[in-house]
Amino acid sequence: MKIWLAIFFFFNYHATAQINPDNITIARDKFGVPHIFAPTDPETAYGLAWAHAEDDFTTLQLVVLSGKAKLGTAIGKKGAEADYVVNLLRCRELVDEQWNTLGPDFIALIKGYVAGLNAYAKAYPADVKYKRAFPFDERDYMTAVIFSLAIFCGVDNTLPQILGERTATIPGFSQGSNAFAFHPSKTTTGEAFLVINAHQPLEGATAFYEAHVQSEQGWNMLGGLLVGSCVILHGTNENLGWAHTVNYPDKIDVYQLQMNPSNDNLYKFDGQWLNLEVKKAKLKVKGLPVTIGKKVYWSKYGATVKTKKGVFSLRLPATMDIRVMEEWYRMNKARNFTEFYGALKMNALPMFNIIYADRHDTIFYISNAKLPRRNPDNKYNWRSTLPGNTSATLWTEFKSEQELPQYINPPSGYLYNTNHSPFLATDTKYNLDGNNFDRNDGFERYHNNRSQRVTELLTGVGKVDYAMAMRIKFDQQLPAQLQYPYGIDTMLNISSNDYPALQDVITNFQQWDRKAGTNSEGAAIFLLVYDFVARKLAGVPSRQLTKAESIETYQYVNDYMMKNFGKTDLVLGDIQKLVRGDDARPAWGLPDVLTAAYSEPYKDGMRKVVSGDAYICFVRYPKNGLPLIESINTFGASSNPGDAHFKDQMAMFQNQRTKHMTLDKQEVLRSAERVYHPVKSK
Repeated sequence: MKIWLAIFFFFNYHATAQINPDNITIARDKFGVPHIFAPTDPETAYGLAWAHAEDDFTTLQLVVLSGKAKLGTAIGKKGAEADYVVNLLRCRELVDEQWNTLGPDFIALIKGYVAGLNAYAKAYPADVKYKRAFPFDERDYMTAVIFSLAIFCGVDNTLPQILGERTATIPGFSQGSNAFAFHPSKTTTGEAFLVINAHQPLEGATAFYEAHVQSEQGWNMLGGLLVGSCVILHGTNENLGWAHTVNYPDKIDVYQLQMNPSNDNLYKFDGQWLNLEVKKAKLKVKGLPVTIGKKVYWSKYGATVKTKKGVFSLRLPATMDIRVMEEWYRMNKARNFTEFYGALKMNALPMFNIIYADRHDTIFYISNAKLPRRNPDNKYNWRSTLPGNTSATLWTEFKSEQELPQYINPPSGYLYNTNHSPFLATDTKYNLDGNNFDRNDGFERYHNNRSQRVTELLTGVGKVDYAMAMRIKFDQQLPAQLQYPYGIDTMLNISSNDYPALQDVITNFQQWDRKAGTNSEGAAIFLLVYDFVARKLAGVPSRQLTKAESIETYQYVNDYMMKNFGKTDLVLGDIQKLVRGDDARPAWGLPDVLTAAYSEPYKDGMRKVVSGDAYICFVRYPKNGLPLIESINTFGASSNPGDAHFKDQMAMFQNQRTKHMTLDKQEVLRSAERVYHPVKSK
């Protein structure tokens, strides 16, 4: 058997090693977006890796290092903490155990992707900032994928709560996004519309990158991907497309183990004392000449940590299946809804809402998750810490895709999600009844501001034209009934005459039309109100502000404006900036409007948008021909400050304008700014 395995890996390795870069064409359009053309999927993936390395090689190296559990060698202590988590969750062990569950064609694809990155590193050694990153292999790559999915699914929040402190990993995600699908019967042109709108960090490892991949093996997909992705994560092919938004079912369970008082490595399970499995993670930290050894523990429930408050285990589906990228690959290559749903049946993707549309008159929404089949006994609170001493809480099976909340072609003709409840996805008459779904699954049951606003915009509307679909996405209005955790109605009822020193701030805020435009005075005040209240009441249950808190908040805003700007008649764009390099421009948007913006302190009292409205793509599906596509990204295709495409989409993004995109190879080549092949490795 070992001989045959050796032969198998020998031929697979050399098949990948023989990729000829001359077979791969990279065409950069006038915005620098890469369109990759090649005969085979692995060659196309090679070209995608190469193009992405040209645009953001430094960040790609950090992803590679995470898969090798060597981030500490690059960024010091915080990287070593991430390396500890990779070891704690046994990401690499999972990859090794399940490697043979991957399809041969997908293994070939990731071999091509990895070969592309390795070749780029070899061809441009001066660009290799972190020497321990290369070379790397396919299993390193898949380890990085599993680690990233674990972070998506809540480990970055849950583990620090258990440990009682923040554990830094790769920068986290701003959990948001909008997605809309309109059936042809609902549109004035008889075309299905799909709106893809990611709310992500604007820069770094979790910012969306736009690309187009096309092979002669039926892979022709354009859309957004994150750093290190070997496939498009959401976008469109010739026949269909989808958008993702983050969803919040219960994706992780925490157990407190019952430990033996005389032996802290023994825990009780079904009446028997069992040994914790113990391994030692070897952590390298930049600047330290020695390797740090840290014990990692494992119980029947999974990854285990010892704290002063007890011993706790984490169990999450994201670290139980390595086929997640393969599922996305199958979605990329689906030609119709049947094939697309067949890809979802892999049940490897542990989360994400999916809003889907195609040219065959189908729209679809599923609140997707790899959900455990949990014990229905009411004595267990699955949203809290669970007893870790019984098989009654140890789930081992998962629900099928058919058991998840989903819609196909509702009579309303539209579906949407803005990270709110899957039971509020369309017209009220056609929404699913949440009572028909297991509450232990933890699906959302609420509206947020964005979903409430969409409800206002679509209630009673007949057919939708393309311009209206765009207006909905670019809407900057908060809903009539706000959905924030802390109510500000008290602030609206304060008499400005009673507080002469605060009169201008109070009046401007109370007269605000609740729009998040750059020229809005009320939006400028609300930006500071939101930041102050969120910090002051962090961890406090949702409630209305008291009158005293309202006055305190007004005073804070007044003092902040006077201290930093010398006046209070400021508009949002005076305070909030869209920043790329040393270029700072007025920025629209507020938290939880459809054009969302989340900011942090920048300089001189200004705030810098760090996440929110990001990659946007509009798709129309005519009955004949290729989809009609328009898109915009926040800044540009390149993360290299000296590149012409570092910020060439920035003004268009500011002005809510889009650029034409296409899946047509000949059109791309005719208008390309540059067409070339990856260089052969030296």
